[in-house]
Amino acid sequence: MNKKNLFRGVTDSQRKLVDYWCSLCDSEGLAHRESLDPGRFRAMLASISIVEFNRAGEGRFRIAGSRLRDIFGMEARGRRIDDVLGENGEAYSLGLSAALDRGTPVGGVIDQGNGRLHAWLRLPLAGPDGQLTQVLCHDELVRARPKRGRPDSAGPGDLAAA
Repeated sequence: MNKKNLFRGVTDSQRKLVDYWCSLCDSEGLAHRESLDPGRFRAMLASISIVEFNRAGEGRFRIAGSRLRDIFGMEARGRRIDDVLGENGEAYSLGLSAALDRGTPVGGVIDQGNGRLHAWLRLPLAGPDGQLTQVLCHDELVRARPKRGRPDSAGPGDLAAA
């Protein structure tokens, strides 16, 4: 894997998470789910989810942080992607598929309107068998900051208004 060309994230939190993911990669460029130490990204847990895919390609939220309720409008843990995201599920799934297909971090920003952006990050994870079947996701609502050029994390009060 050429770490020079990796997507590095949009926010400071995402950059730290990508760096941590890179530190977990083995000689084949795979980060394994069992290697994750949630204590290393404790401050981000509210914005973290893990989506697991079965053999049929159906994705389900294994873990979903509390801030994701503000983005998705419901509790996602244990639910299928389509059940949580409905018509937006296809766009969400494209990011998951890209991470699994490429085996590298992918991400971007979606304009939510009213000066709010949804910064998203998808990091592929290998299971015990070495197959990429899970994706570590980080989703943040941020305020657009055109003067400095980088989005800023929205505070808890801001999330309710988004």
